[in-house]
Amino acid sequence: MFKDIFKLKIWGDSLGIDLGTTNTLIWAKKKGIILNMPSILALTRKEGKVLGIGEEAKDMLGKAPQNIVVVRPLEGGVIADFDIAQKMIECFISQVQSYRRLIGPRLVIGVPSQATKVEKKAVVDIGTQLGARRVHLVAEPVAAAIGSGLPVSEPVGNMIVDIGGGTSEAAITSLSGVVLSKSIRIAGDEMDRVIIQYIREDHNILIGEQMAERVKISIGCVGPSSAKETMKARGKDLVTGFPVEIELNSEELSAVLSPVIDIICNMIEATLEESPPELAADIMRRGVFLAGGGACLKGFDRYISERTHLSVNKTEDPLLSVVKGTGMLLENSNLLSLVEITPDFQ
Repeated sequence: MFKDIFKLKIWGDSLGIDLGTTNTLIWAKKKGIILNMPSILALTRKEGKVLGIGEEAKDMLGKAPQNIVVVRPLEGGVIADFDIAQKMIECFISQVQSYRRLIGPRLVIGVPSQATKVEKKAVVDIGTQLGARRVHLVAEPVAAAIGSGLPVSEPVGNMIVDIGGGTSEAAITSLSGVVLSKSIRIAGDEMDRVIIQYIREDHNILIGEQMAERVKISIGCVGPSSAKETMKARGKDLVTGFPVEIELNSEELSAVLSPVIDIICNMIEATLEESPPELAADIMRRGVFLAGGGACLKGFDRYISERTHLSVNKTEDPLLSVVKGTGMLLENSNLLSLVEITPDFQ
């Protein structure tokens, strides 16, 4: 579909990429974060012509006519539509870098720790087709731990929980590797889905994905909050078909999100239960570290602490932990050689 577009175009700088279901972030060597955009592409249904990417495409969600399709090419943290994902990444890189025809970039890309061979190969193939001279894959929990400043190369157990848009992962790292990890494809997007479902079933009102996300960010919380927060959400009355506004509060959102939160916490507990004794002792002493957008949900850290009886720390920039880690690996080839995933799909 995009054969004419994908002639080898080569960029010069080495890049670290957090290719997320919800957002894509890019780190350039010696420059830092140069892009942070929604992982969404809008294109014409017939010709496949790109009409918008990132925020521009996100604004078209639920509003596009039949001749325009708005696509999220990643699901559950992995590539669901190869051609569109490739086009999206090329568009993102084109926005922040000028083309060079000297030597292709080195790419460090985070992938879920339990991605399949096919899913990992898809990421490498996209990087290769875009002209990269080398594509390094790193488990996202390891990248998040590095980006959070944890001593991943030392003989110390670190537990990192990365809650993104499509996946939630809990991993225990030590000596530059993942000793134990668990991953579920239930995360921020599932929270949005249950908010939409609740408002539809209990209030007979249909809201869109973007409104659900705004509700989650504004008044979403885990457990009782110190102050009851409210927010007005707009949607369509399913009886009359007319636009309507409804007031929601943080207490009802806590109840709505509770089943999703409990599934994520069950995964965290299962990881702890299987941890080797010596590493469990390290985790008891150091606590659990939260990364990803889900870490920003009010009260989540407190709730995990109550469930596990461990101290829980949000990383300094939860949303940026993975891409920071890929960027730090670009600057440290020795550490990269220790933590990168050895290809098992060639």
